[in-house]
Amino acid sequence: MENKTETGIADDPVADTGGIQIATRKLWLADAIELISSMRFAISLLTLISIASVIGTVLKQNEPMPNYVNQFGPFWFEVFGKFSLYSVYSAWWFLLIMAFLVLSTSLCLIRNAPKMLKDMRSWRDNVREQSLRNFRHKAEWTSTHQRSQLLADMTQHLARIGYKFKVVEKEGATLIAAKQGAGNKWGYIFAHAAIVIICIGGMLDSELPIRFQQWFMGKVPFDGNGIIANIPQQHRLSLANPTFRGNTMIPEGASSNTAIIPQQTGVLIQDLPFTIKLNKFTIDFYSSGMPKLFASDVEVTDHETGKKFNSTIKVNQPLIYKGVAVYQSSFEDGGSRLKLAAFPMSGASATSFEVAGEVGGNTPLSGQGGNAYTIEWSGFRPFNVENMTRNGADVRAVNTGKSFNEKFSADLDKHLGSAAKNANNKDLKNVGPSVQYKLRDKTGQAREFHNYMQPLLVDGDYMFLAGTRDSPADAFRYLRIPADDNDSVNEWMRLRAAVANPALREAAAQRYAARALPAKMNNASQMQTQLAESAKKSLGIFAGDGKQAGFVAISTFLEQIPAADQGKAADVFMKILNGSLWDLWMLAREKDGLPALELTEKHGRFLQLSIGAMSDAYFYGAPVYLQLRGFDEVKASVLQVTRSPGKNIVYLGCLFLVIGVFAMFYIRERRCWIWLKDDGQGTNTLMALSSQRKTLDFEKEFGELKAQLGQVISNGQA
Repeated sequence: MENKTETGIADDPVADTGGIQIATRKLWLADAIELISSMRFAISLLTLISIASVIGTVLKQNEPMPNYVNQFGPFWFEVFGKFSLYSVYSAWWFLLIMAFLVLSTSLCLIRNAPKMLKDMRSWRDNVREQSLRNFRHKAEWTSTHQRSQLLADMTQHLARIGYKFKVVEKEGATLIAAKQGAGNKWGYIFAHAAIVIICIGGMLDSELPIRFQQWFMGKVPFDGNGIIANIPQQHRLSLANPTFRGNTMIPEGASSNTAIIPQQTGVLIQDLPFTIKLNKFTIDFYSSGMPKLFASDVEVTDHETGKKFNSTIKVNQPLIYKGVAVYQSSFEDGGSRLKLAAFPMSGASATSFEVAGEVGGNTPLSGQGGNAYTIEWSGFRPFNVENMTRNGADVRAVNTGKSFNEKFSADLDKHLGSAAKNANNKDLKNVGPSVQYKLRDKTGQAREFHNYMQPLLVDGDYMFLAGTRDSPADAFRYLRIPADDNDSVNEWMRLRAAVANPALREAAAQRYAARALPAKMNNASQMQTQLAESAKKSLGIFAGDGKQAGFVAISTFLEQIPAADQGKAADVFMKILNGSLWDLWMLAREKDGLPALELTEKHGRFLQLSIGAMSDAYFYGAPVYLQLRGFDEVKASVLQVTRSPGKNIVYLGCLFLVIGVFAMFYIRERRCWIWLKDDGQGTNTLMALSSQRKTLDFEKEFGELKAQLGQVISNGQA
């Protein structure tokens, strides 16, 4: 039998349960929409975006991955990589936050904008006399004038001070509902719409379109080497790509029709609708060495029409063609051809040989110490403006000016000093060309070098600076090789090779002993033998016959002497070393068919500097020293190529934001009600004023309006 209620509807438990489930789902959906569109949710998203922006500002973005490994170490490199902190603004979680912010603001706008528009049009004329009396800002007058006369005077005065009004007859009285600054609510609408528009524009110009092509169209970054024209299509983005931001480097006389878009695991190739040929690159510098002007004179060829035209691209003066903007970004070496002399840094030979290279290329270097090396030419600068001041942190020296005992205690970093980087710019000088390269051994290990072509005047002496560092994250430390009488490194190299020659060292020890102890002295022969043996031993220790060499080896040797006698022993040791090295130098010159030099102050100073440089050279870490002898410079321009359809959308959003902020802060909404009612002897007038923000200005305005209306009522006219 069918069970029915009194209303005739079946009492079905299943139907009731379904209704409850539908109601629960509706309630859950309403709560979710309420949460997402709430202010606290939007503020939380803005807080997360702010934190992400701070990370993106502090941590350099889109750098080569090895730079991050060197900076943070393998463990933290992996941790930061999991959160995509190396490209924050294109990370999936950042884009998701942006999407939620757009959704939150849009829902908030959809929910509140109709109410605000309705309120802006509303006169709020449904008030009653009693409700007006409950206002805090109210005033009341009694007048003998007729209601019609006061109505005309009041409306005339309100219109004069900028109020719009509506007159309503109700409850035997007349209500004047007036308002001013209702456009204040447009500020809320424009400001929230601006956030949505700016976020949408930003997302259009982000890597999101490229990510979609990687997710759904099979595009993958290219992580190898090769000619750009031969790179397969899965690594290339078509002309239909809506947005991109890449770079192209063009040497003078060369051309490019693609842009390189860096990715974490490689690069993507973006095809362009035109070809850019660099005819000439111009650069000018300030006295500080900072670029003052750099510009590219280019020829553009349209692929579709074949049209050609010339243009000059400067900083802040881009070329815009077919929706693609080409900016002058920076400049690089375009493959300058270099000629160098290679001097051995070990062994008993000082014979140099020629080496040629091209920036960006590689040159094999064989037979050095039994190992095969490859020179990777990474950079060339035709001139360098350096600060040669010796104040503060401006350190170019390699232990120059330090005492002998300080040299003993110096570690590797003190043996090889850093380059001049003082920001005071007190003594800026162009020190000439320099070359930068990496020396990679057969195991793949590389060390980077930076050598200046010309000698630099440092502390009153001319020095050839040869920089070295273990990784790109480190600063260069410079070996200082003293220049000889011919402003070359030949004499230092000759002395270095002689120190590595045991036979020459023994002959130099004998000559030094004979020179220091004349034969006419008593027991001269025995003393000469002892002194020659001491000189030979000193030269051997300095040359590195043991495990150590240079001042470090001498320091280790002197540690075996009682501490009380170390100072005296050090002075004797250095005197013997200096004297025997002078004779060793002269023997080396004789061996090469050169005349002996006079022991002048200049040559003595050169010898002292040479001894320090030889000691530091054991830490140089290269089998050869490469000295730049000539070059044929080729300049290259680095251009940034972008397509940003969201740019105009962002500009529109910024305009909306300015309008919205101006409206919210500088337009104040005021509502005024005036209740006119006959009281038998005249007219009773009740005025109330309201505003969204109760400020000191509002208090002042209420006082002025109260006084003005009181004057109107007392005079009976506007």
